[in-house]
Amino acid sequence: MKKVIRYLRFSSLGQSNGSIEAQELCTDKWISDNCAELVDTFVDVGKSAKTFERPDFIRLQEFVSKHHKTVDYLLVDQMDRFSRNAGDALTMIKELQKKYKIQVVSVTEGITFDYEVPGNFFRTGLQFLLAEEDNINRSIKVRKGLYTAKAKEGRFIGSTPPFGYRKIGAGKDRRLVISEIEAEIVKFIYKSYLKNVPLYVIKKEVYEMGFDRKGNVAVENILKNPVYAGMLEVEAFRELPGGLFPAVHEPIIDNKTWILVQNKINEPKKTRVILDEQLPLRGILKCHCGNPLTGAPSRGKSGKYFYYYKCKFPRHNNLSAVKIHDQLLSVLEVITFPESMINQIIKGCRIKVTKELNLKKLKIIRKEKQLYDFQEKLSLLEEKWIIGEISVKSFEKWSLEYQSKITHIAEYIKKMKLFVARVTELLQQRLDLLIDMKQIFCFAALLQKRELLKFLFNNNLYYLNGNYLTNEINKSVLYKLSSLENRGLFII
Repeated sequence: MKKVIRYLRFSSLGQSNGSIEAQELCTDKWISDNCAELVDTFVDVGKSAKTFERPDFIRLQEFVSKHHKTVDYLLVDQMDRFSRNAGDALTMIKELQKKYKIQVVSVTEGITFDYEVPGNFFRTGLQFLLAEEDNINRSIKVRKGLYTAKAKEGRFIGSTPPFGYRKIGAGKDRRLVISEIEAEIVKFIYKSYLKNVPLYVIKKEVYEMGFDRKGNVAVENILKNPVYAGMLEVEAFRELPGGLFPAVHEPIIDNKTWILVQNKINEPKKTRVILDEQLPLRGILKCHCGNPLTGAPSRGKSGKYFYYYKCKFPRHNNLSAVKIHDQLLSVLEVITFPESMINQIIKGCRIKVTKELNLKKLKIIRKEKQLYDFQEKLSLLEEKWIIGEISVKSFEKWSLEYQSKITHIAEYIKKMKLFVARVTELLQQRLDLLIDMKQIFCFAALLQKRELLKFLFNNNLYYLNGNYLTNEINKSVLYKLSSLENRGLFII
């Protein structure tokens, strides 16, 4: 009695003649008509026939290598169930027969492959070529449909909407609409990137804000995705051009911001500066030769570390961090913003803080709704236990879980309310510090200190012979020239 194994593949496209049940019936009939014995069955569902990298086909190959002496035939419903790549398929079938003495049978098409029979080889090859041509035609139709939908109709095609959007509608009416809370996070990513905030800092911030996309380059993908500027990236199709095309959905990022970010992404990579709270001037303050000063701690005889700024060239600047930091604070004491700019900053600060607080308050409202829901569930659970609808074990299990949720949410709400109150209080207390550049610098975080110095001195701050030098001070700030020179800053 001949022994057979069979391979069934069900395409996710779901042709009626490609169902697993139909393939089983056809192969069962062949086995019955030929009085054969079925040894094993291998099934791949929703896997492409373009390659042989399919889980069960790999298992089939492993089975054949171990048990080929007990197998005579490999049954398939049709040759295109086996493969749609003519060259690879013929090579595979030839190897099965030549190496393992197993012949492949297409039961529906009535073909038993035998490469030693010329007519049989030609017929099998023709079936594979027809299957491959069908695959090519299908691919062309899909690509044409995608091009039309994206380039001509401006529709986003994808199962998962980009972060910052959600999908509404169905079919051709399906479109992206902005998710306001997520959109604020997207805007924060773009603004922070343009302000030269390091990506690792941006990532830390946005995950705390609620960014939920995983992957090491999730934030980078946000910055590169043209969807946020109201555009779609489209592949060229035959003679039709590819590139960026206008989309029908509303953008989150304006076109100018998008272009600035792309230019920044594509500009030559700069030397990486490792940030250190003890060395805020590293990479910003330059030696008189023009090279940015590096910085590092040096261990003294007592074992204590002292920080220094150094030029890469010998016998150039080697500066005590404490000394030049004190000198910088002295310079900042006589620099301030004009009153008109201070008023603008105060106004902008109030707007930004108010917007952020509104988002926090919205989160509090949502958490309060969750708290109410769990309290209701706990109350209903107690009622069911009292009237005997649930067991003591079930009551204790769910009661413990609900109590835990209630405690956690209540604590979160308490912290958020304290945060909102504290921010409001600080806003009122610290607004007057905007006229004191020294205090602004001292209260600022490391990245903010660096950005402030770049702004004040137009990225041109040098050090020579115990004094700071600069080509100019930003024209939007006020200062007294004689006072600056007395404090150790000379404008050249």
